[in-house]
Amino acid sequence: MSIFTLRTALTAAGFMVSATLAYAHGDVAPQPVNTDALPEVGEEWLTENPYRAEAAGEEVWQKAVDIGASGYNQNCARCHGLGAVSGGLAPDLRYLEAEEYGDEWFVERFRDGYTQDGTTKMPAFGELLGQKAAWAIRTYIETRPDDGALDDTSDRLKAIRDTLASGEGVDPAALKAELSGIAEGIATASGAPVADSVALRAASQIGEDQESWKVAAETLTIGLSAAH
Repeated sequence: MSIFTLRTALTAAGFMVSATLAYAHGDVAPQPVNTDALPEVGEEWLTENPYRAEAAGEEVWQKAVDIGASGYNQNCARCHGLGAVSGGLAPDLRYLEAEEYGDEWFVERFRDGYTQDGTTKMPAFGELLGQKAAWAIRTYIETRPDDGALDDTSDRLKAIRDTLASGEGVDPAALKAELSGIAEGIATASGAPVADSVALRAASQIGEDQESWKVAAETLTIGLSAAH
C-alpha cells in the first residue's frame, strides 16, 4: 500500500473510531511511558524518527522497540489493535511507510490528536506522553511484520519451538543462527529494513542454559499464535 493510498484512506476515515470507543478512549487516562533509557531529542518536535537503527544504532533501536511496544499496548492498542494489527475500526498503522513523510503524518496526529465535528476521535498525546514516547511507539509500529510474513516459516518455527521446549538435542548456537536467518527474511508492512519478529526475539533470548530455551520457546508459542 503506497503512502498516498494510506494517507487518502486515513484522511477519509478521519480516524473514525466509534462514539463508544472515542468516549472510552477519553475516559481512560493515558499511561505514562518511561523513556529514560532513550537518548534525548530536544524540545522542538522532529519530523523524522531519530531512533531508527541507521541513525541511532541497533542498541538504541532495540530499546525504542521495547519501550514503544509497552507504550503502544498501554495507550494505542484499544483502538488500533494488539500488535498494531487493526480490526478495521481504526487505521492499520503498520502500513504507514517508514520514511520522513510517514513520520510527519504520524507525529502530527500523535501530538495534536484528531477531532471531527466537535468529537474527539483521537486524543492529543503530545503534551501528555512527550516526543520520546512518540518516536518509540513509531519505531515499534513500523517494525511490525507484514500480514502473512511468517507463513512460509511457521512450520519450521514450530519445530524449533518444540525442540527448545523439550530441551533435547538443542544446539543453542545453531538454532540462534537459524532463527536470525529466518528473521532476516521477514518483511515489515512499513518497508522498514528490520522486522521486530518472533524469530528475532527468540534468537536474542537463546543462551547456553535450558531456562533461556524455555523462554525462547514461549516467545515462539505466543508469536505464532498471534500471527494466526
